[in-house]
Amino acid sequence: MSESGKKPEKPAGREESRAEEPAGESGGTAGKPAPRPRPEPAAKPEPETESEAEPGPEPEREPEPEPVAGPGPEPVEPSAGEPGAARPLTGRQRLANGLWPPRLTRAQLTVAVLLCVLGLGLAIQVRSTSDNSALRGARQEDLVRILDELDNRTKRLEDEKRRLENQKTELESSSNQAAEARKQTAQKEDQLGILAGTVAAQGPGIELTVSDGKGAVEADKLLDTIQELRAAGAEAIQINDVRVVADTYFSGSAGKVEIDGKKVSQPYKFKVIGKPQDLEPALNIPGGVVQTLEKEQAGVSVSRSEKIIVDALRPAKRPDYARSSSQ
Repeated sequence: MSESGKKPEKPAGREESRAEEPAGESGGTAGKPAPRPRPEPAAKPEPETESEAEPGPEPEREPEPEPVAGPGPEPVEPSAGEPGAARPLTGRQRLANGLWPPRLTRAQLTVAVLLCVLGLGLAIQVRSTSDNSALRGARQEDLVRILDELDNRTKRLEDEKRRLENQKTELESSSNQAAEARKQTAQKEDQLGILAGTVAAQGPGIELTVSDGKGAVEADKLLDTIQELRAAGAEAIQINDVRVVADTYFSGSAGKVEIDGKKVSQPYKFKVIGKPQDLEPALNIPGGVVQTLEKEQAGVSVSRSEKIIVDALRPAKRPDYARSSSQ
């Protein structure tokens, strides 16, 4: 068929517009709509070149790396010149922000608790050691005096041991053991009479005077003084007009002290027979009798004497049940 015999193609848009027109205008039956023609599909444009008609295989793309989870980008602090910029943090503020709030693990918390318990134990041990050591703050002169006192006590005990050994040797080696036994018995009786307070005694020693004008010295302070004197080697003690023996007791309150039930008034005058070189230092040691009484605001004076007379006597009491094992 020639090109002249072909009918010109009409665009699809024109056909749709004409199909929408009423049937009366196109010569159809009035009141009956004409059938709407189906639109023809638009022809695909042919490829102009061979390369566009047949595209080759697409090149392979390398897989993109997966994003790694990590800390986000650090916030950029605005410069000081920008409007509304925050003031930069100082080093101290950054350190405080890093330390608080604390971020502790269970292991760190356990270690912290153990260290606290260990430190507490060490502190208690150090404090108890310092409390028990009364000589820690003493001066060198006081320490030397205390050491001399200990040496003197040791020497007295050794002398007593040597004397008893000599008596034993004399009894065993004497030809007349009965006469030697009677001699030693008489000497022992005198010693026991002095200790029991039934006989008077004299010898070197010291005089201790305690003035208690405010009535602050308790009975236990006087008892501590007696114990310290006995530990220093005192052989006979008298307070005012009362003889102090093994069964002596102190009672009453401050300013109203009683010894063996007998009231004594201040000043309290102690007459003590013993070695003066041992008795006086024993009272003046750090933390000893003199310092304790001075803390109670009492006046204390100590003087040595080559002749101290202890003449207060106690009645001899015969025991009701005890008897000598030699009879």
